[in-house]
Amino acid sequence: MSTALAPWQQRIHDQAMASLAAGRLGHALLLCGPAGLGKRAVAEQLAAYVLSGGDPAAEARNRPLIAAGTHPDLHLVGLIPNREGTRMRTEIVIEQIRELGQQLALTPQYGSAQVAIIDPADALNTAACNALLKTLEEPAPGRYLWLVSSRPGRLPATIRSRCQRLEFRLPPREESLAWLASRGHAAEVAEALAAARGHPGLADEWLRGDGLGLRREVGADLDAIASGRADPLEAAVRWAGDERAAERLAHAAEHARDRAAALGLTDPDRLHKLASWFDDANRARELLRSTVRADLVVADLLLAWRDGARAQAGKGENR
Repeated sequence: MSTALAPWQQRIHDQAMASLAAGRLGHALLLCGPAGLGKRAVAEQLAAYVLSGGDPAAEARNRPLIAAGTHPDLHLVGLIPNREGTRMRTEIVIEQIRELGQQLALTPQYGSAQVAIIDPADALNTAACNALLKTLEEPAPGRYLWLVSSRPGRLPATIRSRCQRLEFRLPPREESLAWLASRGHAAEVAEALAAARGHPGLADEWLRGDGLGLRREVGADLDAIASGRADPLEAAVRWAGDERAAERLAHAAEHARDRAAALGLTDPDRLHKLASWFDDANRARELLRSTVRADLVVADLLLAWRDGARAQAGKGENR
């Protein structure tokens, strides 16, 4: 576990540490904000401090265990394989929360505290949420329960209301650019940050891989489908042919958003259709987590893109 936090992470960390020092840090935290901003990293930094009782030497000993996920007083709850072991679950289930409750009832092994991190907390299903409420309502001394979520609105209000909120927001552009430069990026930094809509974590991921190239490829495919130069069914098979289908759909949704932004208010009907397609693309990403065939999901989406472009072209010819 790296101890170096990005500036926006450090601000949240310092805020939590100040609350802890003042005795105002509740036993339940909700670390929320856009995915990829380092919420989990901050939670682990805080856990290193809490589990060490503020002793720097103990904290140094604990960090490798926390990084490896083997500290006996740190309980990590996330998505796990299904019973058959054939795929990852899409929900955190009640059995996991019941097991967590049993663990938190035990005496800490290395100190006087235990920390549980649930990530992603918005994957808790209804039964798991109901089981978690009991732990939230009846906190034991020295027990900390931290929820990490990029979609906190999916959590029941009964859970959100019992958590102290630590909210992560996109940092200022100049701070993001400086951070990306510190990560060793030079070329395409401004383009990547703009394409990621100011999200430095996402821009960093793209710059370290081929995210920008994939984004351009998706845009070219959509333009070719719209103009009739490409077959949407062939593109659907290609898009769904590897593990990057969800990433392509994310880029496709952003392509539709960019088109809508370029239109402004000049064509309300087309603007509405692009907004609907943006929503459909994001729903398709969610469907990819189910047992539905990915190529069929993507095919429906790309056929709708082609049909929308044809309707727009016909509308222009009839003017």
